[in-house]
Amino acid sequence: MAGDYVDYPFHFDEKGRSAVTSADDHVLDMIHQVLFTNPGERVNRPDFGCGLARLVFAPGHSALATATQFLVHGALQRWLAEVVQVESIDVIPGEARLTVEVVYTRLDTGERRRDRFTSARLEV
Repeated sequence: MAGDYVDYPFHFDEKGRSAVTSADDHVLDMIHQVLFTNPGERVNRPDFGCGLARLVFAPGHSALATATQFLVHGALQRWLAEVVQVESIDVIPGEARLTVEVVYTRLDTGERRRDRFTSARLEV
């Protein structure tokens, strides 16, 4: 993955052009989209995403955390298997938010990363 990628969410840069981002940020953007897109939101890909945002207000017990780990891992492997190799998922329920820590290796660079995604916001 070399070059510039259209930034997510889509916006314009200071010159009025489509904003672009680096390959590192693009991978984070793709993971974020898989995590927080609800199945059925995308017209031509109705099964895309894992709907993590819907689980924010679900009871935060260990069974839900375990099920969410499998849900996230499966969705990332399905949609981003050519981009990342997921090593582990950790789900941390909180008050009115859900934090998911994803440990993965980028397949294009071999770089191992650990990133946190919270509710509908990204924390890196």
